[in-house]
Amino acid sequence: MADTNTFDAILNWLRKGYPEGVPPTDYFPLLALLKRSLDEEQITRAILIMFKEHGTDDPVTEEQIRGAIASVIEKEPNPEEIHQVASRLASVGWPLASPTP
Repeated sequence: MADTNTFDAILNWLRKGYPEGVPPTDYFPLLALLKRSLDEEQITRAILIMFKEHGTDDPVTEEQIRGAIASVIEKEPNPEEIHQVASRLASVGWPLASPTP
């Protein structure tokens, strides 16, 4: 489990990497990258914070987020999707920008 400083740092990278909010095409690869550094509870919290900050006409529940996390665990995004998200976050200092093969 990541400590509070790690969680806050990752949340800040997300804010910088996605200042307008995370586009739907980046959801799954982003979750795959996050699960390398955060536990499920922290990922859920980070996603809820991002949705609250960027508002949405279609609110997301914790249950939906947990379902999306479960989907990622079952099926990983393809390398191109991971690279796309990792590149975006690398531009703002994401430390795990190069996904493991």
